[in-house]
Amino acid sequence: MTVFQRIGKYVLIFLKYFSLVFFSFVAILPIISCVITAFKTDTEYQQTNVMVLPESWTNFENFILAFQKANMGKAFLNSFIILVCVLLISTLVGTQLAYVLDRFKFPGNGLIRNLFLFASLLPGVAMQISVYEIMYKLGFINSLAGYIIMMCGTDVISIYIYIQFFENIDYSLDESAIMDGASYFTVFYRILFPLLKPAIVTSCILKGVGTYNEYYSANLYLQDKKNLPTVATSLYTFVGPLGSKYNLICAGVIISLLPALIVFITCQKQIYSGLTSGAVKG
Repeated sequence: MTVFQRIGKYVLIFLKYFSLVFFSFVAILPIISCVITAFKTDTEYQQTNVMVLPESWTNFENFILAFQKANMGKAFLNSFIILVCVLLISTLVGTQLAYVLDRFKFPGNGLIRNLFLFASLLPGVAMQISVYEIMYKLGFINSLAGYIIMMCGTDVISIYIYIQFFENIDYSLDESAIMDGASYFTVFYRILFPLLKPAIVTSCILKGVGTYNEYYSANLYLQDKKNLPTVATSLYTFVGPLGSKYNLICAGVIISLLPALIVFITCQKQIYSGLTSGAVKG
């Protein structure tokens, strides 16, 4: 190896690690700024920049005010109900639909798959007028049940994840069970559904994160912010035409991150195994 090759090798190694450190710092900088701002009083926030440390790290008044004034207790309850119902319904409907599309060949099978693909390519904003009209005509505005139904109907990517996973399961399992007298429902629920655990974990992560963080649809269809707040919409309590209290907003953001952080820490083994097994076709 020549001197120039050796220098080039070290330069590439330096650039690789420098880029990793730099982009990691860029990704974590907003979180650091949010934590610093959350502990500042109104006076400190107005007189200092976002990276100046607060005078006291034991000032939890912002967190208490954010939780109380933003009605975050009610918001967490609503978000929990929405999240559980959406994940449960989406998993049951999505896995069954993927089972039918993969295991049964019938006229229109390919058309249905192409329609799902076409629907996933359409921007959500472009369909909001039609969706809002449908929600209004059905009386689903300011309805938690209506919002849950709408969120369950936007799960196209998960269906493709399930179809992809079904394609890797041998048909001999179905045939053996049917020869032993099992019905299609028995084959699905007793044999195939337990094998979908990695795909279900992957789908629930993607769907759960999107549902928990959803602001646009929640703000549009759950207009009663007093009785139907979600975690995402409750944070905008402190935003107004006369100014925004970003120290309280940052405190609310940290509070809203805690459930997701706890779930990730306690279930990270299952999450990693689900992502690697369910999202990659073998």
